[in-house]
Amino acid sequence: MNDILDEADNKMDKSVEATREEFAAIRAGRAHPSMFNKILVDYYGTPTPIQQLATFTSPEPRIIVIAPFDMGAMANIEKAIRDSDLGVNPANDGKILRCVFPELTEERRKEYIKIARTKAEEGRVAVRNLRRTAKQGLEKLEKDGEVGKDDVTGAEKRLDALTKKHTDAIDEMLKNKEAELIEV
Repeated sequence: MNDILDEADNKMDKSVEATREEFAAIRAGRAHPSMFNKILVDYYGTPTPIQQLATFTSPEPRIIVIAPFDMGAMANIEKAIRDSDLGVNPANDGKILRCVFPELTEERRKEYIKIARTKAEEGRVAVRNLRRTAKQGLEKLEKDGEVGKDDVTGAEKRLDALTKKHTDAIDEMLKNKEAELIEV
């Protein structure tokens, strides 16, 4: 039983972390290198994460400067950023790419809040699915006669507490992200 609960806890932690990474990719008022996490660049025929091809600096809150390690990849990096859903057009000066993020409009902020809520719900669904899987494992142990009904009931209460802890963590991240998006 403890193995089932520990495994569920670890997987729920990973779901919360995945949700945190999704939130990091949603743009708030400031430019942040993690916004580029999901972008893949065609690097000599291989889709490669952009972080492996360049360094990112943020000299001002709404500007990201991207310095490619390989100047031959500059055009592909520029194209990947332009084609992404970041809504930014990088300026290329031959050595670096400069991405200036426009101020977020009220409409765009509301759009990002909707996206954040969707990502949070996806995270909560993932946690609940893990709970269901663990609960089925506990019920199977009881059905096979390996543990008693009281033990399973206690384990299910612990499982519910784990589920609540993880969904509360996702809700807290959502609250923080919404506050960050509303802030002008």
